[in-house]
Amino acid sequence: MSLRLFKILRVVARQRLDTMIPMERLPLWLRTLMWFSPLRLFPVGKRTRGERLRLALEALGPIFIKFGQMLSTRRDLLPEDIADELRRLQDQVPPFPGELAAARVEKELEMSLIEAFAEFEQAPLASASIAQVHAAKLHSGEEVVVKIIRPGIDRIMRQDMALMYQVAKLFAKVPEARRLRPVEVIRDYEATLFDELDLYKEAANTSQLKRNFKDSPLLFVPTIYWPFTRRHVMVQERIRGVPVADLDTLIKRGVNLKKLAERGVELFFTQVFRDNFFHADMHPGNIFVNCDNPEDPQYIAIDCGIVGSLTREDQDYLARNLLAFFHQDYYEVAALHIESGWVGENTRANEFAAAIRTVCEPILEKPLKDISFGQVLLGLFQTARRFNMEVQPQLVLLQKTLLNIEGLGRQLYPELDLWSTAKPYLEQWMKERAGISGLWESLKRQAPELSHQLPELPVLAHQALTRMEIEHRQRHQQVDAIHHMQSHMARQGKRHHRLRIGLLLVAVALAWQPLSGWAATQDWPILGAAALGLLLLLWQ
Repeated sequence: MSLRLFKILRVVARQRLDTMIPMERLPLWLRTLMWFSPLRLFPVGKRTRGERLRLALEALGPIFIKFGQMLSTRRDLLPEDIADELRRLQDQVPPFPGELAAARVEKELEMSLIEAFAEFEQAPLASASIAQVHAAKLHSGEEVVVKIIRPGIDRIMRQDMALMYQVAKLFAKVPEARRLRPVEVIRDYEATLFDELDLYKEAANTSQLKRNFKDSPLLFVPTIYWPFTRRHVMVQERIRGVPVADLDTLIKRGVNLKKLAERGVELFFTQVFRDNFFHADMHPGNIFVNCDNPEDPQYIAIDCGIVGSLTREDQDYLARNLLAFFHQDYYEVAALHIESGWVGENTRANEFAAAIRTVCEPILEKPLKDISFGQVLLGLFQTARRFNMEVQPQLVLLQKTLLNIEGLGRQLYPELDLWSTAKPYLEQWMKERAGISGLWESLKRQAPELSHQLPELPVLAHQALTRMEIEHRQRHQQVDAIHHMQSHMARQGKRHHRLRIGLLLVAVALAWQPLSGWAATQDWPILGAAALGLLLLLWQ
């Protein structure tokens, strides 16, 4: 741990990452400490702050590279220059030796490579921050790829995550950095990262996505070979596609790029709204294109370690919000946020709508092809956060995926009109959801439960009516009891009043002789006061 910390400090010093801390916002004691820090002995150089941060993450190894890639998607938390630089982090990292890969496969499968595969290439096809991939061939003849988690990565990750938490806690003490919620960001990253270490989860996600798009012209998902899949090893069908970022090859193959870009948009909305299960890591390294039919291109997706899903309420919220944006109905957008509970109930819809209009109206005045769909959604979240809207993790994941899809589509076909492509799909989905067909589908989904409960309905109805009758009888009894208590209290009040008058009369009779002598010697004001006091004694 101490050696790892020393290496991190050395990289931080070399890249002068301390200059990214806003000195004016630090407490006086910490600002003084920073001024006398030995880090100031190192020159800053001519590199920008974003470039220095990117180089530092690359030098610190796979876990920090992965963190930089994840952080680059949180453009709501980072300045533009840093987010743009972090996007340049390379997917390729130095591979671990093929001998280690072969040994790990044999250990996980509990059989030799010769028993498991007819062929196994020790030189990796690709190497990423968490795992690397080797080509192989099964004895049954299928060509496959073997994904292998890096040996010892668990231990390194735990050490690095512990250090990241310590740094995040320090940043959280700085007022400017506290708004970025660094501890929560690290916690989200930790959950995502450790999920990617379990290849059983990735295999299950891949199988689910394949079922969702069975025989679909939009997307092909490779087959998982479950007998050869373990927690740290996964075997899947080898795909033969062109990387989606390889535009030169796609153009040479005569691929219809306009149709490919529009299919990317359709693919995204199909996953989110039809299936409620979307691939949330659709960067160019994970997407390929089947060019067998250039006029009818098909996407190929791999690496399903990160997937997302939404509740029915979230789906409705997104669809209604986006349609309200299409019609520039900002009051509806504000009302939806308040209705969903994502902003406080005390938020004034008119004030919130005015804030949204201020952000979005300049964007929507542009031609549709120049509007960034993802940036509009980002602007909405940023505006809502000013009204104490809490960050919704499932929507952040969706926003990241949408930005990836839009960037990919505009790279393939710069004239892509994402809004007009998405609008008919959303309107049709809302019509199906809220119309007769949606009601019928809902009834069909609930039919098994309803058929189970139907025989019990007469008994349940009789029990409900019996409970209502008992409650009605109890309410009548309570009303009668209250009336009886009120009558009793009224009689008691009258009895006490008569007792007071009687006692007063007895007292006056016994004291009449002395009182008459005293009254004869008093003036009229004193007698008037005595008479008033007597009346007050008789008052209820």
